[in-house]
Amino acid sequence: MTREENVNKPEIWDLYDPEGNRTGETFARGFGNFKYIPEDRFHLVVDLLVLHTDGTYLLTKRDEGKEVFPGFWEASAGGSALSGEEPLEAAVRELFEETGLTADSLELVGISFSTKSHGMYYSYIANVSGDKDRIVLQEGETTEYKWVDKKGLLEYVDSDKAMKAHNLRYETYLKDLL
Repeated sequence: MTREENVNKPEIWDLYDPEGNRTGETFARGFGNFKYIPEDRFHLVVDLLVLHTDGTYLLTKRDEGKEVFPGFWEASAGGSALSGEEPLEAAVRELFEETGLTADSLELVGISFSTKSHGMYYSYIANVSGDKDRIVLQEGETTEYKWVDKKGLLEYVDSDKAMKAHNLRYETYLKDLL
């Protein structure tokens, strides 16, 4: 399959029940159509807070064309799992696609559900090392990045430009930073 064919191919998501079990149903992603996922069905989403070995955290700026929170900074990399992917596989793929980074380790810090987005979120801390300037931004996803220390992360979390849903998924982790 050529790159062009792959780009035009719709993303297929597995659907899950409220207990986190695959139902055998799938859903073809389209711009803004997640709201048409049937009631009591969820798609798997992975969320990664990137922590460098030097103690800094990665913030990325969302592309202006994103359907949700365009132009916002976020303390997360991630996205929807493709049909057949397990949470850890999706986390590794999304981290690399959105940042060019490979994690030294991934620590699952929470699983949560959102009836608004029909998302079942697996939230990870991605521990990384190496050159912090090797970030590769994914076209259509992110436009800028910066590394911030713990104080900078907590200031971001408290700002009006923070994506509050991400903060809630990392609430226990963030409280431990205080």
